[in-house]
Amino acid sequence: MNIFASKRVQSIGAYAFAEVDKQVGILREKGITPIDFGVGDPTNPTPSFIIEALHEGAIKRASSGYPSYAGAPEFRKAAAAWFERRFGVRLDPRTEITASIGSKEAVFNFHEGFIDPGDVVIIPSPGYPPYTRGTLFAEGRPYYVPLTEKNGFLPDLDAIPKDVLVKAKSMWINYPNSPSGRIAPPEFFKRAVEFGRKHEIIIASDEAYTEIYFKEKPHSILEFGREGVVVFQSMSKRSAMTCYRVGFVAGDKRIIELFKKVKMNIDSGTATFIQDAAIAALSDEKHVDEMRAEYTVKRNIMVEAFKAAGLPDCAPEATIYIWQKCPKGISSVDFAKSLLAPEIAMVTTPGAWLGDRMADGSNPGEGYVRLALVPTIEETKKAAERIRRMKF
Repeated sequence: MNIFASKRVQSIGAYAFAEVDKQVGILREKGITPIDFGVGDPTNPTPSFIIEALHEGAIKRASSGYPSYAGAPEFRKAAAAWFERRFGVRLDPRTEITASIGSKEAVFNFHEGFIDPGDVVIIPSPGYPPYTRGTLFAEGRPYYVPLTEKNGFLPDLDAIPKDVLVKAKSMWINYPNSPSGRIAPPEFFKRAVEFGRKHEIIIASDEAYTEIYFKEKPHSILEFGREGVVVFQSMSKRSAMTCYRVGFVAGDKRIIELFKKVKMNIDSGTATFIQDAAIAALSDEKHVDEMRAEYTVKRNIMVEAFKAAGLPDCAPEATIYIWQKCPKGISSVDFAKSLLAPEIAMVTTPGAWLGDRMADGSNPGEGYVRLALVPTIEETKKAAERIRRMKF
């Protein structure tokens, strides 16, 4: 029999980070152990007190059955308490917060509750692939807004055509931003909230990186409005809990109610003992401070190395990424390939893989490579020495 992929699967192409993994595998087959800055998966172990809470929770929950789709009441209360401490925003844990299986599941499936075939979703480019993938699976139409150095890596809301705004149902924003590492000012969040209300567009704010910053504390959009606004948070980067798959979605209770309905029919709840571990993580800031300090060291090492090699200073304000400009005249794919040479053996992500083709044929991700600051400090120092020996 013939096996054919559905139109939805055919529409999504390759997943960028799967391509990075493929390049790592090729190097290893050659007997080369690369220094992997490709995928943003923290390599630091999850702090021991979180693991202890996980263990205790597993014993306590030994016969507790299926987890709640919306999350255990105590987890939602802990998320609400953390949000109030961190951002000064008071949320109702019953109606304005729901647990998620990490951000990716929530971001991807969110569209199923709000997008009908032909509806438009406004998406930043470059950006997180599930914004687009989720839109396509819901049979929506992506409309990409470029994030460039010229516009401060902020979407130009005034440049979005009126015919797009009429059909748009939601718009994604992501600050601190992956991959650019930029923080959005309060004025942008105020404008985004007003923009959403004016055009009746849901503003979906991916805030997975709010806790990894280097000077200025990032804001949450919920500090500036709740009507028509929804936020996606994750424990993955804040607490090195990528394996745990736990986060939460918060905001306008009408949006949360519909998203809960989507979750109930598409996936399952996060294991309750994992939520117990997340409660412990949310109650502590010391481990987050320590991780921020380590990311700062690695950021500074790599930024100085690229500068010494003759490339522009691309120091990020936040996130675990460096969005490094390529040498003039070299594409992002070619530059990433040059960094894979055995004498350097560094894995990075070409910016073109994270960007999307605009109507004029340009790709706003072109001209950059993304480095995830996940190798150890010692590995980062080795990579920096190799970079310094290159001259551009």
